[in-house]
Amino acid sequence: MSLLGRDLAIDLGAASTRIYVKGKGIVLDEPSAVARDAETGKVLGYGADAACGGTGEVLGYGGDAACGETCWPFRDGLPADGELARRLVRHFVRKVHWNPFARPRMVMALPEGSTPIDRAALRDVAFDAEARDILLIPHALAAALGAGVPVKDCAGRMVIDIGRDSARIAVLSHGAVVASGTLGGGGQAMNRSIARLVEREHGLLLDEREVEAAKRSAGADWKPLHRQVVVRGRDVETGRERAVPLPVQRIYEATRQPVESIVRAAVGIVERCPPELAADLGERGAVLVGGGALLRGLGRRLRTALCIPVRRAERPLECVALGLGQCVDDLGLIARLRRLPGSVGRRRA
Repeated sequence: MSLLGRDLAIDLGAASTRIYVKGKGIVLDEPSAVARDAETGKVLGYGADAACGGTGEVLGYGGDAACGETCWPFRDGLPADGELARRLVRHFVRKVHWNPFARPRMVMALPEGSTPIDRAALRDVAFDAEARDILLIPHALAAALGAGVPVKDCAGRMVIDIGRDSARIAVLSHGAVVASGTLGGGGQAMNRSIARLVEREHGLLLDEREVEAAKRSAGADWKPLHRQVVVRGRDVETGRERAVPLPVQRIYEATRQPVESIVRAAVGIVERCPPELAADLGERGAVLVGGGALLRGLGRRLRTALCIPVRRAERPLECVALGLGQCVDDLGLIARLRRLPGSVGRRRA
């Protein structure tokens, strides 16, 4: 490790934080969760310990956690709770960057539409984690790089990133974000729809982990729809744990409303694009990234509504981290991206 510290790329997702180390790849992938005592506020655990029942329990859709409370300090790629966000990132960085005398350079994603206050909040998080230098890259640009999209191409390309609490839609051309929009809800809205369906039809309360597991077990392909997945939850009447089979067709139907909201937002973005870019999208289409990209039939529904090709990235959950990692591995790429219209400038200590 260099005396100055090995460069890091940090993807601050609302659901998971991923850290990419230069020359090594993604070395950390843990929930962006902090467990703390509900009465005293004392932190009980971070990351996997906070979200998987180690020192805290996931907050389910059916009620409060049994052991303290689990907090998610990031929202839309930005700190929602500044103090917890700084402590969480500092904890993660120390896990992967053990040298106490070295200060790493960090690359982070900056969501579209961010304000100077938002940029300052990200800067504070990085500096509190002992960064010596911070570089901010547009979120859509990082996602496109990680998905293998040729971002410097003059042709228009769409990136649809469905995260835990929001869906981000952007059209890129010449390495710049030409049009973008953010829709609240994201994958969490889909999970809530599934949880409400199971509670209404089977009288079971599901926690977030169980709903997410069911959604992913259903698979991302359109067919077959006759399969079933087993979900476990707490019976509303008896309070006991019970398992029921859930047809994947019902999962598909339950998520119809939040998916239609994403479709309408994507259509609105296309309508705001110049005609020549809209024509490019008809040929080159859109790429799906984020955890929501794993939802069954999502690509098919978007293709039907937008009348453009839609593909899912090979590693949708890791696209932003991989894109930021490309910037870490190739500092010349960062310099070139900064010269492109719409890119974000460098923030120094």
